[in-house]
Amino acid sequence: MNIDPNVYSGRPAQRRTPAEEAVYDRLEELAIPFQRVDHDHADTMEDCLRIEGVLGERICKNLFLCNRQQTQFYLLMMYGDKPFKTKHLSAQLGCARLSFADAGHMEELLRTTPGSVSALELLFDTEHRVQLVVDRPLARAEFVSAHPGLSTSTLKLRWSDLLRFAESTGHAPVYVDLPDAEE
Repeated sequence: MNIDPNVYSGRPAQRRTPAEEAVYDRLEELAIPFQRVDHDHADTMEDCLRIEGVLGERICKNLFLCNRQQTQFYLLMMYGDKPFKTKHLSAQLGCARLSFADAGHMEELLRTTPGSVSALELLFDTEHRVQLVVDRPLARAEFVSAHPGLSTSTLKLRWSDLLRFAESTGHAPVYVDLPDAEE
């Protein structure tokens, strides 16, 4: 995987996909500053760790989940190195078994593809069908990372700014406490 070793401020000069352009437009509208690293599509956690080294910020893992009936959708944000077990999250959300939502729902609701989802794509969930869920340790971070519609760039922005972005789309987070690996 190729990673541009430069860290940029602001949107790229060259045109991107319509979804990416919409995310950058909203960031500018809200006057949210961010740093950006461009790279090939990040498919693995190893790729993300390399990006983390250039960006200087821990990578945020974003999981797009749904209930068994595929009627309730959740976007879970947590640190990338933390393990995920559905039973802990399901219990805290008060819902039966959660599983990963399919690519079709991701495209329909968030206009993105697996591996690229982040809270920035909540911009496209205008019917508010996706609940933002945040693991509490991530919410205490000064900075978080997010893909702007496609995982060929990774942004570093203040947690408070990402929260403001999400709330501007009508998505207030629900906070959970997921156990660490040793718990």
